Amino acid sequence: MDNLQELKLTYPCHWEYKAILETQHDIKEIVKSVLNEREHSIKKSQNSKKGKYVSYTIKTLVHNDDDRKSVFEELKQHQSIKFVL
Repeated sequence: MDNLQELKLTYPCHWEYKAILETQHDIKEIVKSVLNEREHSIKKSQNSKKGKYVSYTIKTLVHNDDDRKSVFEELKQHQSIKFVL
């Protein structure tokens, strides 16, 4: 039995990505390089126990499934981001 369900969204919609990076990197510069002039918000989530990593929630308007996945891939491939959810 397949437990995977297809995600059904009504576009355009706001979508949140969680990005984890080392604390010395500037999240604002990173997000600007990925999203360019696209309107977005960045909210700090939490620091790792030892303070080496920090996570942020990045929220932006996505226009369709390809757009949502494209932003995810661009964030994921950025050299300063360790992990994206």
